[in-house]
Amino acid sequence: MAGFELQRIALPTGVELDVVTAGDPTAPAIILLHGFPESHRTWRHQIPELAKTHFVIAPDQRGFARSSKPEGVENYTADKPVADLLALATHFGKDCFVLVGHDWGGAIAWMAALQHPDRIERLIIVNAPHPFVFQKSLYDDMDQRAASQYIRAFRNPALDAQIAAMGVDRFFDTTFAKHTDPDLIAPERAAYLDEWSQPGAMTAMLNWYRASAIVVPAMDETPDRPAFLDAPFPPLRMPVLVIWGMRDTALLPVQLEGLDALIPDLTLMKIDAGHFVPWEEPAPVTDAMREWLGI
Repeated sequence: MAGFELQRIALPTGVELDVVTAGDPTAPAIILLHGFPESHRTWRHQIPELAKTHFVIAPDQRGFARSSKPEGVENYTADKPVADLLALATHFGKDCFVLVGHDWGGAIAWMAALQHPDRIERLIIVNAPHPFVFQKSLYDDMDQRAASQYIRAFRNPALDAQIAAMGVDRFFDTTFAKHTDPDLIAPERAAYLDEWSQPGAMTAMLNWYRASAIVVPAMDETPDRPAFLDAPFPPLRMPVLVIWGMRDTALLPVQLEGLDALIPDLTLMKIDAGHFVPWEEPAPVTDAMREWLGI
């Protein structure tokens, strides 16, 4: 699939992001946030369809592809990309917008919706766990804890040197490619390797994991339980569509349990796909979005 034209946008948050836009700039806005280890290309199948009715904004988030990669783990705490998101919307004159997020993009989308409900009209989450449900599952569900041990590995600063030694091409083949459809990902391999090979890219992407406040206990650990897990958690105010690839081996179906108590206006769409459902099963994902948005 042909690439999209990127524009470089300097934000008051101190970073410059490469951003894809599509559709009529006067139309209602929809912002698409990708996750690890991708870029705007996560949404390569959805962008043209959504642009028929919306002004689509799909950034390469800080640390990814050729967007700015500020040094230091502290520059990747959730508040930083949330601030980027809001500044990007303001740059295009959009006070309110539909927000879509996958993986880490979904984590930022959850946070933005919880903290800035006045800016987010509607929320679409694709295989990204609600922060309360995720943290609770890491304490209470040993299968999810086991599936999340890779996060502990990603937080190890020694990993950067290991990846540099093996090369991003081998890292691609021995990690990412093993968790995706090989036939679908093969034509995209060169694009991923190009993005990952940008100076500082691997460290910056991994810093998202290192900056996260989520606690991932070791399998043999019994850590103190955060008090907030047994206290009321604020519900979301806006309508939310959750699209979930049910064959996700990193984020298990336990992430869907209890969502209805946290989201009064919830629609759930389950799809027979893995974690990278936007491009594994693009048509059902796009159809679910368009139907829910009424377009």
